[in-house]
Amino acid sequence: MFDKILIANRGEIACRVIKTARKMGIKTVAVYSDADKNALHVEMADEAVYIGPPPANQSYIVIDKIMDAIKQTGAQAVHPGYGFLSENPKFAEALEAAGVAFIGPPKGAIEAMGDKITSKKIAQDAEVSTVPGYMGLIEDADEAVKISNEIGYPVMIKASAGGGGKGMRIAWNDQEAREGFQSSKNEAANSFGDDRIFIEKFVTQPRHIEIQVLCDAHGNGIWLNERECSIQRRNQKVVEEAPSPFLDEATRKAMGDQSVALAKAVGYASAGTVEFIVDGDKNFYFLEMNTRLQVEHPVTELITGVDLVEQMIRVANGEPLSITQDDVKINGWAIENRLYAEDPYRGFLPSIGRLTRYRPPAEGELGEGIVRNDTGVYEGGEISMYYDPMIAKLCTWGETREAAIEVMRNALDSFEVEGIGHNLPFVAAVMDHPKFISGDMTTAFIEEEYPEGFEGVDLGEDALRRIAAAAAAMNRVAEIRRARISGTINNHERRVGEDWVVSAAGQSWPLSIAADKDGSDVTFEDGASLRVEGDWTPGDSLARMTVDGGPLVLKVDKITHGFRIRSRGADMKVTVRSPRQAELAALMPEKLPPDTSKMLLCPMPGLIVKVDVEVGDEVQEGQALCTVEAMKMENILRAEKSGKVSKINAAAGDSLAVDDVIMEFE
Repeated sequence: MFDKILIANRGEIACRVIKTARKMGIKTVAVYSDADKNALHVEMADEAVYIGPPPANQSYIVIDKIMDAIKQTGAQAVHPGYGFLSENPKFAEALEAAGVAFIGPPKGAIEAMGDKITSKKIAQDAEVSTVPGYMGLIEDADEAVKISNEIGYPVMIKASAGGGGKGMRIAWNDQEAREGFQSSKNEAANSFGDDRIFIEKFVTQPRHIEIQVLCDAHGNGIWLNERECSIQRRNQKVVEEAPSPFLDEATRKAMGDQSVALAKAVGYASAGTVEFIVDGDKNFYFLEMNTRLQVEHPVTELITGVDLVEQMIRVANGEPLSITQDDVKINGWAIENRLYAEDPYRGFLPSIGRLTRYRPPAEGELGEGIVRNDTGVYEGGEISMYYDPMIAKLCTWGETREAAIEVMRNALDSFEVEGIGHNLPFVAAVMDHPKFISGDMTTAFIEEEYPEGFEGVDLGEDALRRIAAAAAAMNRVAEIRRARISGTINNHERRVGEDWVVSAAGQSWPLSIAADKDGSDVTFEDGASLRVEGDWTPGDSLARMTVDGGPLVLKVDKITHGFRIRSRGADMKVTVRSPRQAELAALMPEKLPPDTSKMLLCPMPGLIVKVDVEVGDEVQEGQALCTVEAMKMENILRAEKSGKVSKINAAAGDSLAVDDVIMEFE
């Protein structure tokens, strides 16, 4: 077995590989850029080597720098993680020439399957069903429009060397095909150093289901069930689960057998994933094969008990698989939510900055399930603009799908992240969405269920009452503390009242609270009563309560006359006032936000790639105004209404912060 391996990656996947290497008694080497000098993966590794400036094309994807780090440390093998150099055959070739093991598939398999065009041709030759499309390379936007019309809209424009949603666009008409081709080409060049583009038919109402395969260099191959990855945004997976709530055993076996046959056809050896698009009748079509570890691999590990990273290392060491197909079972259900540094209230645009608070739920048993959190950050660390916005992968396991979802709900409510925008409220909302709960979802889930974007969650009356009762009980604790601190005034001891008015989400509940040593009974105006128990104390940012016998986890911040409370995707101000205070508060005028309707504000920290208009131009609704690049993604900002450009404050190459004014209109 190897004594030392180098991880040619960063963030949570580097940390993930280090954990397994430690378990196997293997020393690890991290590599890092200027932006990552204080990163968690650097701290966790036994050694670390500096490889250059923050941009990946000057550090993490420069083969010579990785090879130099190998020479410096004497590493015998390299795990590439995913992204970066993980599917670069030149990297695998360089390692082979240096006598260093690549913890991944052979170079030939990477070339055959890592290129989406070649892989589709091989799949067709192997009689694997594939999606209709143009298999050749597209030279320019005009040709992209012509081919798109021949295939028939909608079409998917994809980077040949792409992955992780980068270099991918859906076009529904000629204009979108033209714009999508150029954006995909730019993103592909920046992310992969390869700007080749191809086009295929976009299948409407699809489910995205993938099969995990594992092969060795001795001709053995198995499949480890499937993962449902249908909940996506911009073709980037957000929620994954294993197994799929949609497949039956016969379809699962057919997809698995076909995936292994395809892997064997190219001499595959390592862990890999064969991705399919599946329609409502369970017809499945080959999309691509990812010749690397997938981001969502933990859900497969949770239901099979197989450590995929360990298996990759053993295969790279020349060992035959110790697992047969008969050994692979489905034990329970697992769900993964990807925590992204993306603000759901701003159209999921990237957010960067310092993590002023980062407290994930404890890993291990939670209720009737298990929590696992793969992460690469820590409290006080920074989220950089140079890399993928994923912060962590929160996974839960339960004996049933319903149990796994419930464990996930409680884990999300317990996950504290402050300092940046993030998508925790959104994934919490998904866990309570009827379509997700029923398993009735397609890759259009987010687009269909949140067509106007995510604006938070409106909790039902029962949930709001539970929160109101908890807030009243917490307010009583805070009032008692304040009374003790203030002591007596003019020889009169301050008394904490029993009658209060709790307001939240546009509603108010007059109530009374009667406390004892174990908790409080909160009685509403209509006579309904809720029992509240918990050990929250003022200053705690997390309140674990029991309301009416059921658990309630709240993120809590103090505000004037109450609390900011976040729970189950909702973010609200909850005020707790005396009846007289509530009466006076109702007379206060509402504060209106400033008018920014005649301004184009930068929605995220990023770099202006180009400005499409000039001062004096008349613009129409939907017209492209400028392009902003952030976290390796290009975002085209469009006019929300017709108008005339009166001032432009930014030019190509400028770095902007959130809400910087890019241009103004008459």
